[in-house]
Amino acid sequence: MSILTTTDLGVAFSTESGTVDAVRGVSLHVEPGETLALVGESGSGKSTVALAAMGLLSGNATARGSAVVDGHEVVGAPETALRRLRGSTVSMVFQEPATALDPLTRVGAQIAEVIRNHGDVSASDAAARAVDLLARVGIPSPAQRAKAFPFQLSGGQRQRVVIARAIANSPKLLIADEPTTALDVTVQAEILELLRRLAADTGTGVLLVTHNMGVVADFADRVAVMLQGEIVETGGVEDVLLRPQHDYTKRLLAAVPQLAVAPAGVGATAGPVPPVASVGSVASVDVPDGRHGAAPVVDLRDVSVTFGRGARAVHALQGIDIAVHAGETVGLVGESGSGKSTAARVALGLVKPTSGSVHLFGSDLRTARGRDRRALRSGIGVVLQDPVASLDARMSVAECIAEPLAVHRRGMSSADRRKRIDEVLDAVRLPRTLASRAPRELSGGQRQRVSLARALVLSPRLLVADEPTSALDVSVQETVLEVLRELQDDLGFACLFVSHDLAVVQQFAERVVVMRQGVIEEQGTTDTTLLHPTTDYTRRLLAAVPVPDPVLQRQRRAERLATLAAVDA
Repeated sequence: MSILTTTDLGVAFSTESGTVDAVRGVSLHVEPGETLALVGESGSGKSTVALAAMGLLSGNATARGSAVVDGHEVVGAPETALRRLRGSTVSMVFQEPATALDPLTRVGAQIAEVIRNHGDVSASDAAARAVDLLARVGIPSPAQRAKAFPFQLSGGQRQRVVIARAIANSPKLLIADEPTTALDVTVQAEILELLRRLAADTGTGVLLVTHNMGVVADFADRVAVMLQGEIVETGGVEDVLLRPQHDYTKRLLAAVPQLAVAPAGVGATAGPVPPVASVGSVASVDVPDGRHGAAPVVDLRDVSVTFGRGARAVHALQGIDIAVHAGETVGLVGESGSGKSTAARVALGLVKPTSGSVHLFGSDLRTARGRDRRALRSGIGVVLQDPVASLDARMSVAECIAEPLAVHRRGMSSADRRKRIDEVLDAVRLPRTLASRAPRELSGGQRQRVSLARALVLSPRLLVADEPTSALDVSVQETVLEVLRELQDDLGFACLFVSHDLAVVQQFAERVVVMRQGVIEEQGTTDTTLLHPTTDYTRRLLAAVPVPDPVLQRQRRAERLATLAAVDA
């Protein structure tokens, strides 16, 4: 018997402008031990189908048709029956870990609570199992991290906590809504391997909602493609990804960024290795267009950052040098916790370095005060990793975008402000009609584009983008990167681009800085660093990137696992 079956499932939302049919006539099934990937653009209805299967639709939603989980009808079921199903029979990994975790409860206690809610387990045993689960999903020092609050973890670590909580009771059905969005490629590969073993060992069925076609190729057995609330194509993963029939599926696959890697084995160096800058050396790196003669827009020199003191001190950055020039994009890559986001926050003046210097637009950011500091910050645009946490839920989209104008352009008329809002909405390919909506009414990808619009509203000289495309589907991602290129060409701003998506970095950045545990492992031009890496760490990162070809990805995964086994031996 299928662990999940939906028949003619439909979901409609009541809004101020009328009823919106988000999902229409969706029929699908997931067998025990099988993974069905649900793919499509942002707003296509993927997450709505997942929420309907959990009975978690909002109060303004009306479901029709049928959604049966392990023989239990979900549509129309009373809340008491749904609570018995959730967390034991069916669990969910949500897209945004910041909203899925209680910010006031330690992460170990949150996992232990799920265990005790569905079984006769003592508090001490539940706490021990929570630590084991954190170790299974790749959290370093799990016993120590179990005592941490969510805000003390990186975005990728928070997502791993969410996954640990979801698999705590070995559910029969796991609904994973973008489970690897916030994860770096190596941890993503480990998590997918963990979920693969879970499905094989326990017969857990997985409904995977994702826009990452590499993850689909690596993990899914079958694929269902959604467009505007309907399924337009379904089939085996090789049939859909290698021989798509529907025009929309073909367009979706054509938009997937392809990582070019050296062909001589997984992560191997092909041909002679060109000279690469030494660790931490910015001056020796080849900067395009002869920009060495101009002062960097942002310049971090010998910067170290230490959080805490004594035995609990965490050395987030250790003597790093990063410079970004006007019109240039520098990609910061590395695993979760490598220091990428900390380096970006230092450049923004949000984290004070323990030692070293930070210059922004030629001025010392550490010594600037009052009006001078505000003037420096008005030249910065920021796109943060989590759009839910960065947008005020009490504001409309227009008010969120206009917030920097209210702070730095106080004399601007309301008409000019509205005109500017419309301009940036057009720039990020969002309809102007969304301006009056609240962020909660938008999809994850739409919210991320609102964050981008807000970052661009002041026409910044420096754009700091921390995982700016992590919540976007591939077609929207392609559009946003194209918009960023056009705007960078027009405005000439420098861009510090923090990402774990090496294919996007290769496509968008001119230089790459590879970070690990607070230090710079390797840096140079994008082609040099990613096509001819000189460190084992960079090679491992490249080997972990999934490609959207199921046949090739199986080969890459086997080679990667063989390499890891050889290292362990």
